[in-house]
Amino acid sequence: MARKPYPPGVHGKKGRRPQGEFGQQMATKQRVKRIYGVMEKQFKKYFREVKDKPGVTGDLLMQKLEMRLDNVIFRAGFAPSRQTARQLVRHSLFLINGKKINIPSREVKLGDVISVKPSKAKKEYFTRLAAALQEKKGGAPSGWLEVIPGDLTVKVKSKPTRDDLDLHVNAQSIVEFYSR
Repeated sequence: MARKPYPPGVHGKKGRRPQGEFGQQMATKQRVKRIYGVMEKQFKKYFREVKDKPGVTGDLLMQKLEMRLDNVIFRAGFAPSRQTARQLVRHSLFLINGKKINIPSREVKLGDVISVKPSKAKKEYFTRLAAALQEKKGGAPSGWLEVIPGDLTVKVKSKPTRDDLDLHVNAQSIVEFYSR
C-alpha cells in the first residue's frame, strides 16, 4: 500500500489550507474536552472559576481538570481509561474519606483519601487490580497521588503540576481562545 502526500478524495490533491490561529486554539480546546470527557458548559464553568485566580490560568485550568474524581481514579491506575473510571464512580464503587460518592466530576481536595467500598473490594475486578498494583510495587505514575495497593486506596498528596501531566497540550491557547 502506498501512502500519498495528500488526503484521500476528489479534492485531496488541492491540499489542505493551513489552519489559522483561531482554528488551532479551538482544536486544542476540543482535544482537552474530549480527553477529560467534559461538555462545553462545564468546561466554560471551570475556565470562569480559574480565570481570576492568581497564577498561570492555563495551568490552573488543567489542574482543575486533573482534580476531578474520575481522573484521579484513572491516574491512580484503578481504571484503564477515564471513561471506565467515570463508570466505576457512577456505580458507587468508591468512598471519599469514608463517604459514598457517585459523582465523577466531584473535585477532590488535598488530603482526601479515596478508597474502594469494602463490600466491592472482593469483586473480581478489584482483586485483579490489587494483584496488578502489587506487581507494580504501588506508587502512582503521578507524583501528586499516593497509591496504597493492599488497601486499594489513593491519597491526594498535593496539587498536580505541569510536569505531572503527560498531555502535550498548550493550555495557554485555551486561555487565549476564551479571552477573545
